[in-house]
Amino acid sequence: MLSPTSPGGKWLGFVTAIWVQSISGNNYTFANYSAAIKTLMALTQLQLNNLSVAKDVGKAFGLLAGFASDKIPTPIILLIGALEGLVGYGVQWLVVSQRIQPLPYWAMCIFLCMGGNSTTWMNTAILVTCIRNFRKNRGPVSGILKGYVGLSTAIFTDLCSALFTDDPAKFLLMLAIIPLIVCVAAIFFLREVPPSSTSVEETAEAKYFGMINVVAVVVAVYLLAYDVSGVHGNSISKVFAAILLLLLASPLAIPVYLMVQSWLRSSSDSLDVEGNNVREPLLTDQDNVAEVVEKKAEIVATEAVVVDEERRKPVIGEEHTVIEALRTLDFWILFVSFLCGVGTGLAVQNNMGQMGLALGYVDVSIFVSLTSIWGFFGRIVSGSVSEYFIKKSGTPRPVWNAASQILMALGYIIMAMALPGSLYIGSIVVGICYGVRLAVTVPTASELFGLKYYGLIYNILILNLPLGSFLFSGLLAGLLYDSQATSTADGGNTCAGAHCYRLVFIVMAIACIVGFSLDVLLSFRTKAIYSKIHASRKAKKSASISNGH
Repeated sequence: MLSPTSPGGKWLGFVTAIWVQSISGNNYTFANYSAAIKTLMALTQLQLNNLSVAKDVGKAFGLLAGFASDKIPTPIILLIGALEGLVGYGVQWLVVSQRIQPLPYWAMCIFLCMGGNSTTWMNTAILVTCIRNFRKNRGPVSGILKGYVGLSTAIFTDLCSALFTDDPAKFLLMLAIIPLIVCVAAIFFLREVPPSSTSVEETAEAKYFGMINVVAVVVAVYLLAYDVSGVHGNSISKVFAAILLLLLASPLAIPVYLMVQSWLRSSSDSLDVEGNNVREPLLTDQDNVAEVVEKKAEIVATEAVVVDEERRKPVIGEEHTVIEALRTLDFWILFVSFLCGVGTGLAVQNNMGQMGLALGYVDVSIFVSLTSIWGFFGRIVSGSVSEYFIKKSGTPRPVWNAASQILMALGYIIMAMALPGSLYIGSIVVGICYGVRLAVTVPTASELFGLKYYGLIYNILILNLPLGSFLFSGLLAGLLYDSQATSTADGGNTCAGAHCYRLVFIVMAIACIVGFSLDVLLSFRTKAIYSKIHASRKAKKSASISNGH
C-alpha cells in the first residue's frame, strides 16, 4: 500500500483534500433552496433569515473541531463531519421533498445548524493537516483549498441544474450524500506528514501547486461558460457533468507521476546495490564520536532556549497558545476586520435569492454561481499573489485584505444604486472580495500565532461567520426587508423593487470601510514580521544556491 509519508502519498492526500473542499461549501448554497422552505413553511423574510443564521451558528460549534484537531486523527474528524452532514441535510431533504410534514421551526433550526457545523469538521481536518504538511507554501495551499470551497457552490448548483433541473429537494439530497462519499475516500489517504526540509523540495511543491492552480482555473472557467451559455438540453447537460468530474479528478496526475518516478528510482537503486559488492562504513569511529558530542551540545542549547522561552511571553510571529493569542491586540484587529468582510459577504449570499426576486429576476441561480465562481478567483489568486510578494519584498499579507475591503464597499454601493446589471456586477465583486478575505486570513493567522494551536485559533476566527450572519443577515437584512415588505395571504411577506435592500447595502459598505481601516492598521503592525519572513527565505535560498555550487 502507498505510504502517506512518500511524495506520492503526500500529494495523493492533498488531492483528496481538494475533493473534500470541492463539496464542503454547502453552507453557501442556502439561496438555492431557501425559497422552497419559505413557501412550504409560510415564513416571513426575518424568519427565513434567522434559519440561515441557525445554519451559520453551526460554525460557532466549530470550536469542538478545533479542540479535536490536536487530539483526534484526521480520518475521525472527517467522518464526524460527513455523518453530521448526512443527518442535517438529510432531514431538510425529507421536509422539502414532502416525504414528511414540515417540522416545527425550532427543529428546522437544529437540523440547519447541524448541516452548517458539519463543514467545520471537514474544513478543520483539511486546512490544519495541509498547512502543516506544506508549511513553506501556506499561501498557495490556502488559496487552492479555499478556492475549491468557493467553487463547490457552483459545482453543486450546476450539477443539480444539469442533472435534476434545479429541483431543490434533489439538491438537498446531493448535499447529504456526496460529502459522505468523498470524505470516506479522503479518510484512507490524508494524514499529517513531515513538511519539506530543503529548498529543492519547496521549489518542486511550488511547481505542483502551479499545475493545480491551472486546473482549478480551467474548472472555474468551464463552470462560468456553462452558466452564461443559456439553457441546455438533457444530453449536453450530462456531457457537461461527465467532463466536470474528469476535470476534478485530473490533479491525480501529480501523485501518479510521483509514484511512477519513485518506483523507477527504487528499481535503479536496487540494481546499483546489487552491482556494488564493496561495503564501507558510512561513518568512522572518529566521526561517530564527533556526532555524539555535537548532538549533546545541541540538546543543551535547545534546553536553554526552552527555559528562556518559558520565562517570557511570545511575540507576534512565534508560537502562541490560544489564551496568549486572545490577549494580543493584533488578534482582535484581525477578528473584527474579518467580521466586516465575511459578515457582509454572507449576508449577500444568504439573501441572494430574495435580492434577485426583488429586482425582478425569476431565476436567481446564476447569481449564486457567479458569487461562487468569482469567489474562487479571489481565493486562488490572492493566496498565490500574497505568497509571491512576501517572498519578493516582504509585503504584509493583511494589505490584500485591506484592498478587498475597499473594493467590496464599492460593490455594495453599485448594488444599492440598482442600475441595470448592477446585481451581476455586485455578485462578481462581492464574490472576489469574500474569497480574498477567506484565503488571506487563513495563512495570516498561522504566521502571526503559529501552527501548534492553529486548529482552535482558526475556529475562533470563523466564529465571525455565525456572528456576521446574525448581525448583517438575520438582523440588518431581515428587519429592513420586512419593514419594506407587504403581507401575503399565506402569512408570509414579499417585497419588489430596489428599495427592498438599498439601506442594507449602504450600511454594509460603511462596515467594509471600517474593516479597511483595521486592515491597514494591522499591515503596519505586522510589517516587521513579514520582513523577517522575507529575509529568512531569502537567506535560505542563497544558502541553497551556494551549496549547489
